[in-house]
Amino acid sequence: MYNKKEKILVPLIAVVLGVLLGIIILVVSNRDFMVLFSSLLKGLTGITLGKAGINLRYPGELMVTTMPLILGGLSIGFAYRCGMFNIGSEGQVIMGSLAACCFGILVPIPTRFAAVVVLLVGALAGALWAFIPGILKTKFNISEVVSGIMLNYSGMFIASYFYKILPGSTTTRTVDLPVNATLKSDFFYNITNYSRLNWGFLVVIVCVILYWFIIEKTTFGYKLRATGFNKFGAKFAGIKTDRATILSLMISGALAGLAGALLIQGTFGYGRVSLAFDNVGFDGIAVALVGGCNAIGVVLGGFLFGLLKITQPLLQTSGVPREIGDIISAAIVYFVAIQYVILYFIHKKRKTKGESKE
Repeated sequence: MYNKKEKILVPLIAVVLGVLLGIIILVVSNRDFMVLFSSLLKGLTGITLGKAGINLRYPGELMVTTMPLILGGLSIGFAYRCGMFNIGSEGQVIMGSLAACCFGILVPIPTRFAAVVVLLVGALAGALWAFIPGILKTKFNISEVVSGIMLNYSGMFIASYFYKILPGSTTTRTVDLPVNATLKSDFFYNITNYSRLNWGFLVVIVCVILYWFIIEKTTFGYKLRATGFNKFGAKFAGIKTDRATILSLMISGALAGLAGALLIQGTFGYGRVSLAFDNVGFDGIAVALVGGCNAIGVVLGGFLFGLLKITQPLLQTSGVPREIGDIISAAIVYFVAIQYVILYFIHKKRKTKGESKE
């Protein structure tokens, strides 16, 4: 069992080991490993080593990259805390994007409420898409993993079709959403040197607080977690387990749908025809895993993987393959996955220290 210190220590060790692996690869390939640190520093703060001044575009883009990852991590984390693995989160992100885009373009909404309404439509679409594996699991005992994977591909192809038939669409993208339906901000655009930073960070903050409150502080959250921990025990205690299972997946799907809406309303401002995943939902698995599926941990995990993502092009411009960032990300997830090995060495070291004192 983890204690409080180990919950922080294990992911931290995993991050350090992942970065060390990246350094080793750079050294072995005769490249300057300081490029990695300078790129990470630039992506995080906008400071370029050896140059005066700060370019706030880089922290702004870090926020833009991180926001959907945090929501994806919350989506995976919520389902996991309730005893399920919502690998269909990627499809729910896609359907949230599609619904937000279609609604924003096709439905006239009063200016004051447009952005909020479109966000809620995206969340609802993600929740309804997650309802499918939920009902299949409760009624036919079909694993949410199997149905979720298939629904990911279904969602991707459905979205590609509908994006193409929206009025004014090309083969690659839709028309822009009305400005009042987006989360873009001229204020942030100007102060961050023309980055895409938008009001979506407020949505993320609200979701993080609600995630923590529902999971940790409410009877409702306790019932959802109890169902996932022991379905038969929860049923014996009077909890409606089928309902709890479906609601857990739908809330998880709503968070993923919000991530999709954020991509449309904040990051891009239009729908993109794509036959490949954005990997927000899949990256959310890594974010939730590194963050231990708790609210603050997911936020920190989201920033970590967001930083690694925006560091990749910076590495490439310095002559270092951008895949180094992918290697570090994968290594961190791997080291977190073997957390019990890390715990073994931590406990062994403590035991050795205790014996030496005696």
